[in-house]
Amino acid sequence: MRKVVFLAIFILFLTFPSKLFAIEDPRNLPNNPFGIHILFTNELESSAKLVNSNGGDWGYVTIPIQSTDRSLEKWQKFMDDSKRLHIIPIIRIATYPQSNFWTRPTIFDHIDFANFLNSLSWPTKNRYIIVYNEPNSNLEWGGAVDAAHYAEELSRTIDAFKRVNEDFFIISAGLDSYAPERGSLYKDAYNFLAEMDRAVPGIFSRIDGLASHSYPSRSFTANPRLEVRGGVISYREELAFIRDRFGRSDLPVFITETGWQQSVLSEDEVASFYQYAFQNIWKEKNIVAVTPFLLNGQASAFSGFSLLRNDGSPNKIFEAIANLPKVKGAPTITQEEEGKRKIVAAEYIKNLQDINADLPGVELSPPLRVFLRWFFER
Repeated sequence: MRKVVFLAIFILFLTFPSKLFAIEDPRNLPNNPFGIHILFTNELESSAKLVNSNGGDWGYVTIPIQSTDRSLEKWQKFMDDSKRLHIIPIIRIATYPQSNFWTRPTIFDHIDFANFLNSLSWPTKNRYIIVYNEPNSNLEWGGAVDAAHYAEELSRTIDAFKRVNEDFFIISAGLDSYAPERGSLYKDAYNFLAEMDRAVPGIFSRIDGLASHSYPSRSFTANPRLEVRGGVISYREELAFIRDRFGRSDLPVFITETGWQQSVLSEDEVASFYQYAFQNIWKEKNIVAVTPFLLNGQASAFSGFSLLRNDGSPNKIFEAIANLPKVKGAPTITQEEEGKRKIVAAEYIKNLQDINADLPGVELSPPLRVFLRWFFER
């Protein structure tokens, strides 16, 4: 009985029409590229004071969402706060940590992420999604690097998100640009990109943007005035590699992680480095956003990159970035009605109950529940 029900629904799914929308190119609109990377949804107020300061408006925030953290109430509040504060969210989908590494996504995560994130009312037309994080490190990909598997997962994720809503702007994961070539533990970033294309030919023609982790060299301490290979200009080399090897020359780039190590450098030094980089390097038209890592890293392993002090007050680095002149971004703003949004959210919560009521005596497995949830929300 269960196999028959699943087959019938799957056939209907293949013929069900997609919702048609379309992303817009943020480079063709007034754009404020200043942003910040955060870890928690309650950090938006401080973020706005940084990215929208000194003439700026509609700056960016990068934030991860774990597969175990799909709370409609929590994330809708985040979207509402983003709209109120004029912040453009960049959501990096993530799995969850286990032992010493992050687990690999399941074969259903791309479906459930697409379904859940499409149930939210976003502040802007473009819905920016980064597909996982530094998969050329074993620590980020279940303990073993596998470029082919990541490329396949990226392709599936593009399909899932675009099928529910083509306003999703899909960005490939930022890579660890300093990873050595070390078996299944680490893969050189450029070898990883090449293996991705071999596994899924044309994958770089399908993404909407490229995430780059353009950290300074010399263990995150190099002066940005020294524009040597890699470092804060890693994004240029990544874009050139993709252009020359795979023919994709128009990729928007999102520098979603960068920063200097304050355990070695003083706040004054780091502040001056950020000022120079923003004013002299990260000004190219193809750069959509620069979101340094990290707004608040206190009481964590990332304290050396934090822009806030232990008491939550801005340090000199925060103040230096806030004082830089900015522009008013003008993305297309969503005008979704409150009532419609509540209906979508209610349907997300209720649909499994309806499915079970319509199929008495049928016990649904967790994967089938995920599939049906996606299908009935399209």
